[in-house]
Amino acid sequence: MTTRLEHNVADTRYEIYHDDVLAGYADYAEREDSKVRDFHHTMTFPEFRGRGVAADVVAFGLDDSRANGYQVVPTCWYVEKYIAEHREYADLVA
Repeated sequence: MTTRLEHNVADTRYEIYHDDVLAGYADYAEREDSKVRDFHHTMTFPEFRGRGVAADVVAFGLDDSRANGYQVVPTCWYVEKYIAEHREYADLVA
């Protein structure tokens, strides 16, 4: 199985594909007045659950946000939990 991660700028979300099939995504909204991304929703499609899809796409989104100078607001419960469990991302929280 091949995995591909993408930043879909037009839809303001990070996507993960398994064998070219969309397996999940993490939505965000950018604040206009600062470089902050509000991660407000994470989705893993039922047939891909239990494979670490959400963790992979959230880590990708957080890494990309860091690389581009953004801080994050983890409105989504899963993103909040992920950051709490992976303290290396704690410095990103606005």
